Amino acid sequence: MIEVQGLTKKYGPVEAVKDVSFTVGKDQVLGFLGPNGAGKTTIMKILTGYHYPTAGTARIDGIAVQEDPVEVKKRIGYLPESVPLYGDLTVTEYLGFIARVRLARAEERGKAIEDSIAACGLEQVRRKRIETLSKGFRQRTGLAQAIIHDPPILILDEPTTGLDPNQIIEIRALIKDLGKRKTVILSTHILQEVEAVCSQVLILNAGSIAAQGKPEEIAGTLKGGDTWELVLKAPDVPAPLAAASAGERLRLLGDIAGAELSQINAGVLDDGTVKASFFLGGGSGSGDGGRAGSGAGEAIFDWAVAQGFKILMMNRKKLSLEDIFVKLTSDTAGETEGPDAEEGSGAAAGKGRKL
Repeated sequence: MIEVQGLTKKYGPVEAVKDVSFTVGKDQVLGFLGPNGAGKTTIMKILTGYHYPTAGTARIDGIAVQEDPVEVKKRIGYLPESVPLYGDLTVTEYLGFIARVRLARAEERGKAIEDSIAACGLEQVRRKRIETLSKGFRQRTGLAQAIIHDPPILILDEPTTGLDPNQIIEIRALIKDLGKRKTVILSTHILQEVEAVCSQVLILNAGSIAAQGKPEEIAGTLKGGDTWELVLKAPDVPAPLAAASAGERLRLLGDIAGAELSQINAGVLDDGTVKASFFLGGGSGSGDGGRAGSGAGEAIFDWAVAQGFKILMMNRKKLSLEDIFVKLTSDTAGETEGPDAEEGSGAAAGKGRKL
């Protein structure tokens, strides 16, 4: 649906977007995640035909944005961060105006308006003037105008900015539902937004891609393994000896799992059980990082049985999206600032990781 290759955008001496490439397939929700000034809004404006790239290409349904922007706009519903609403119109009047702007045929406008009102939950405010609506209903109205021509692609720039927690939950649920039948690109700097809504993540930093893929894939690439926590019971062995035994015997686990074992800790809990923690690397196994993930869990279970321990609790701790974000955007090396709404960022991106 969307193909971006080598996209670059300069504003005078400022390079706001630097050699960005990615694809988005049908019925996917891609989250643009990054600090202010990362280039999210600039890329969105290029995809919607409002800006042209300095270099590279952006294609929507195979159509190059710079070659036929009008045809591209027919396929896209766009919700900018500041929704262009007319406060003196009712919701129905406003959507009727948008339907005419979108060149909907007269006989189709009524159905298009009704469908967008129903999809965005605007029935109870359809006859109210937009200036009287809450922020949440204004955002819903903005989404309604974006989908009124039933586009296959939605591009949403900071759709939950300024909403209260209940309104945020409502808008996220609506976007997630739309993502089941449309391709959605969602720009945000809110980590929870991506976790709640997006199936894929593209982390931008200072105009470049820092990482892309599913959050768990990015985490695995960055960390190269997982931290595990166990609570063990060793029958008929005094707790201090059991803790020492667990620490020593855990070193055998690396051989069983076919992976590097490090950061081993073992201690006694108040109830006499042993709590052990360790980092189990991805290993060099069969192309999928050794016995990482569920395979590592099996290896841990086999090790415990062989050593006479009973596993009372086993927890695999992954890098959170917040950990990933901080890790990829925390190195400061100069500022980038374009004329758009995004503020300059001092973070420099490493080479993007594509999963």
